[in-house]
Amino acid sequence: MLKNRTTPHRGPIALLSLGHACVDIYQGAVSALVPFFVSERAYSYAAASGVVPAASLLSSVVQPLFGALTDRWAMPWLLPVSTLVGGAGVALSGVTGSYAMTLAVVAVSGIGVAAYHPESARVARLASRGSHTAMSWFSLGGNLGFAAAPLAVAAVISTGGLRASPLLAVPAVAGAALCAAALRALRAPGEAAGSARAGRGGAGRDDWPSFLRLSGAIMCRSIVFVGLSAFISLYVRERTKAANWPVPRPCSCSTPVAPWARSPEARSPPATGVSRSSGGRTP
Repeated sequence: MLKNRTTPHRGPIALLSLGHACVDIYQGAVSALVPFFVSERAYSYAAASGVVPAASLLSSVVQPLFGALTDRWAMPWLLPVSTLVGGAGVALSGVTGSYAMTLAVVAVSGIGVAAYHPESARVARLASRGSHTAMSWFSLGGNLGFAAAPLAVAAVISTGGLRASPLLAVPAVAGAALCAAALRALRAPGEAAGSARAGRGGAGRDDWPSFLRLSGAIMCRSIVFVGLSAFISLYVRERTKAANWPVPRPCSCSTPVAPWARSPEARSPPATGVSRSSGGRTP
């Protein structure tokens, strides 16, 4: 017999879903920025491949820490703060002058995204009041944000170059405002979360073998997904030789560039019009 569920808080769920979309834009934005790093900064493919793990790997490592903290204490203030941190890192990635600084700010963005998700899941469960439909709307918001990331990056960087990347902070500001509004709409989230945790006391033991199998499957899926997300656009650029891709300028970063990892333009000798057979004179 189905249990009677109370009606979810539709207003806060809608606000949280929109805020989730604003945050997850920054999960997809890093991969979408890779072709522009290669084009404008002449990053090698090896150097470009380090940008994505700087965000995703560090985010994955620290997220369980934030999960453990939110299990012990309710920290709703993390929602707007982590949203702003995630946006600030991506926004600064286009104006940093060195490869190391680019990795650093992208890593900061990954930490912000990691801090957001455990606490947002707790607040969303509180607002959903046990409704799986409400939680699916919250998850849908994140998926839409991730899908919209390439469009947002292309719209900003294609018009103003990497120097226009601070405009990518706009979704973070909007997301922080949405999270703050959702928290105001929920009454006493900390007390409600405490009672919810108390009610979960008899849930049973953790099934670690199943958890590890599921984690392995997710790891395999993520390797393929992140790899394709980062480099499929570079593959299309090389195959189509699109005229709207600018020729890279000499790389100013200190990252060593292996011959096999150079972009096609870097591997090809420049056409200078000088003929060796003419003794170095132009015809």
